[in-house]
Amino acid sequence: MSGRALDREIARLAFPAFLALVAEPLFLLGDAAVVGHLGTPELAGLGIAGTILTTVVGLSIFLAYGTTAGVARQIGAGHRRAALAQGLDGLWLAVLIGVPATLATALGAGPLVSLFGASADVAQPATTYLRVAALGLTPLLLILAGTGVLRGLQDTRTPLVVAVLGNVANLALNVLLVYGAGPVPRLEIAGSALGSVLAQTAMALALVLVVVRAARREGATLRPHLPGVRAAARAGVPLIVRTLTLRASLLVTTYAVVLTATAGTGSTAVPVATHQLAMTLWGLLAYVLDAIAIAAQAITGRFLGAGDIAGTRGVTGRMVRWGIVSGVVTGLLLAATSPWLGALFTPDTGVRDALVPVLLVAAAAQPAAGVVFVLDGVLIGAGDGRYLAWAGVVVLAGYAPLVLLTSALGAGLPWLWLVFSLVFMGGRLVTLVHRSRSDDWLVAGA
Repeated sequence: MSGRALDREIARLAFPAFLALVAEPLFLLGDAAVVGHLGTPELAGLGIAGTILTTVVGLSIFLAYGTTAGVARQIGAGHRRAALAQGLDGLWLAVLIGVPATLATALGAGPLVSLFGASADVAQPATTYLRVAALGLTPLLLILAGTGVLRGLQDTRTPLVVAVLGNVANLALNVLLVYGAGPVPRLEIAGSALGSVLAQTAMALALVLVVVRAARREGATLRPHLPGVRAAARAGVPLIVRTLTLRASLLVTTYAVVLTATAGTGSTAVPVATHQLAMTLWGLLAYVLDAIAIAAQAITGRFLGAGDIAGTRGVTGRMVRWGIVSGVVTGLLLAATSPWLGALFTPDTGVRDALVPVLLVAAAAQPAAGVVFVLDGVLIGAGDGRYLAWAGVVVLAGYAPLVLLTSALGAGLPWLWLVFSLVFMGGRLVTLVHRSRSDDWLVAGA
């Protein structure tokens, strides 16, 4: 495949994936826009409940990543029926995880919310929302698995269409059920949760229906294949560990910021708020880079499934260049707009001024982040989850004490972000580049 053809292939997969990724956070944003008009306690309750839900779903992201890699390998090997059978195993695994997760979250909503130490006026709406929203956990996991199957089939457009329609339905249902209209009663925050559950269920049904129709065309059985489900679960364990190490690294960074703010003589609100804004912008730019990583998962799995080692090497190099260019572009944009971005979020001049040097550090790290995201996607597509898990543990073990030591020495927020960029992102860069240059991950075949 020529360089231009590879570029078209990457763009064909990455662009719809990017738009679908951007649509994901709009679900909770739509809820927040509606619930926020009920009052501050309700909005705060939504924030707590949303954190719990996104944590549960985030730990299950392997349902998308692992399924993409496995299905893409089978497609590359020319085994479309086996690819769809493996995809169905992922859907069944989503149900097996989702049902007990739903029960545990719904029944334990009160104790889970109490862990955040919120006041009664916040805890009550948070518990109400969580109990109802927990019913959407199984559909959410089915959305992850269904999206993974379609990505493995080299289709990122269908998940995009479903995500867009689901967000529109979510917003409409939220307005209707929160405030009521005609025969529909006013349900307030419970209506917001119910609206999201209904929209998520419709999205899950749409994706599952697409996969089931494709499986029937290929003659794949729809019944659960327990060995396949167990294999999918085993393959997901390293990716769960990888995800835990990433989340732990971000949590320890926030903890270090809080320690620095608490030890300072000024207001603790400014550094914490500044860090939150910087992380929000970092996460937004990550969607651009993660879209290329999704393309990398699908393409790498397909090439290895076809037994094309040389082609895998070639497309990896091409995607790394995409990552570098994307990182340079996002870095330049972030640096150029850093003096004005703060004004979009806060009128506090202290936060605005503190945000600029932090964003400049983040901008400088973007090219490295581009390579990290792409190689992470390549190795996930290759099924190299075990290495990613161990690499994540090693990077966390080196990064956590250093960022906490930096905080203990009284360094300011820009220094903490410099440690984050050099040690955390740099550590990931070194471990991923080292692995990509070896042959250990280049395992060909379905």
